[in-house]
Amino acid sequence: MSHFCISCGSKLSLKRIEGREREICLNCGWIKYDQLKVTAGMLVEKNGKILLVRRAIQPWKGFWYLPAGFVESDEHPKKAAEREGLEETNLKIEAKELVNVYFYDDDPRGNGLLILYSGIILAGEIKPGPEALEINFFATDEINSMKLAGGSHNLAIQEWISRNGKAG
Repeated sequence: MSHFCISCGSKLSLKRIEGREREICLNCGWIKYDQLKVTAGMLVEKNGKILLVRRAIQPWKGFWYLPAGFVESDEHPKKAAEREGLEETNLKIEAKELVNVYFYDDDPRGNGLLILYSGIILAGEIKPGPEALEINFFATDEINSMKLAGGSHNLAIQEWISRNGKAG
């Protein structure tokens, strides 16, 4: 697949730069740097249980994950987490403290970072959005047999289980 320079439109060539193979414009010197995707999500707890969404679309269709999605280029990650929470669960959820940042390299759409916040439900009734099959709260012992999505959702959920009691 041929790529072209965003600066002058010339065809890009491969060259070893800074210890990596990178695409470069031999005409003007512009270098294409591959960058991580950024996703933001929320860990919402209620009565010792965690809110999980079952995906209705690929990748990981049928797997369980935290309410989350890609951050738009003009969007603060907290606002993206709140938007995604509403879109996927029909709940108005406020993003609070940073829980953790996770690197993922198992998403077919590209490698990235998951920025995870704690979330507090402000209003609404649970109703799956277009990307969700079902939504529910689960205790640690209910999660063990569930298929968890990648993209670091599995790691974040396992960390939550470790903090809240061993899954059975």
